[in-house]
Amino acid sequence: MAAAADPTSEDALLGGKLTLRQPLRGHRFGHDAVLLAAATPARKGEHAIELGAGVGAAGLALARRVEGLAVTLIELDPNLAALARENAARNELAERVRVVCLDVAAPLAQFADAGLAPDSCDHALMNPPFNAPHNPSPDQARRLAHAAPPGTLARWIDTAARLLRPQGVLTLIWRADGLADLVAALAPGFGAIAILPVYPKPDAAAIRVLISAAKTSNAPLSLLPGLVLADRDHKPSAQSDAILRDGAALVLTAR
Repeated sequence: MAAAADPTSEDALLGGKLTLRQPLRGHRFGHDAVLLAAATPARKGEHAIELGAGVGAAGLALARRVEGLAVTLIELDPNLAALARENAARNELAERVRVVCLDVAAPLAQFADAGLAPDSCDHALMNPPFNAPHNPSPDQARRLAHAAPPGTLARWIDTAARLLRPQGVLTLIWRADGLADLVAALAPGFGAIAILPVYPKPDAAAIRVLISAAKTSNAPLSLLPGLVLADRDHKPSAQSDAILRDGAALVLTAR
């Protein structure tokens, strides 16, 4: 349970299909988590892991969409891990979703001790910290969620690569202006990199990119048509509304 000094709120996700507790202070889930879940191409009978899961928003949204999928949530902060475990139970997903309190950068032996052997997972999803640690937040949880020292992205990708089976798929969301660094970090171990830009509205620059990549694949990179979140009147687009409210999938493959 969260400490008494850390009050929480109960918030709906996916148009009320999920109700999650999260801290009032620090990092709070938003559209990124739902987009990440929507873009993960998991199927019934497979196993997906979310790295840096927080209170479990993305992993639980994925489990809600894909019946019969096993999900493991990896979270360093014990208070957030406890909330993720509680959120799985309150949404009747605890039979398929488990929570492991572990650092993403932990040695593989610690993952193995937690039942996560190398080359054992079908999917990995993650929303890594993507800001340089300039003027960091005084709130520790928010600082850990948003700011990262150099090398963090490469370490997270390396952990995903080690846990995924050959041809297993990594899905992640990242800031659009960091795309070059992201593609460079993926290149040593992944191929079939698919990039989908996310635009806040028509004629605006992309703010995020959703990325799908397959371990050990030699397939070429593809740049996909983007997702526009809202129209010029700030009303959600039909596609974003279907994803954010109804839990529709977002396919990251060339058509």
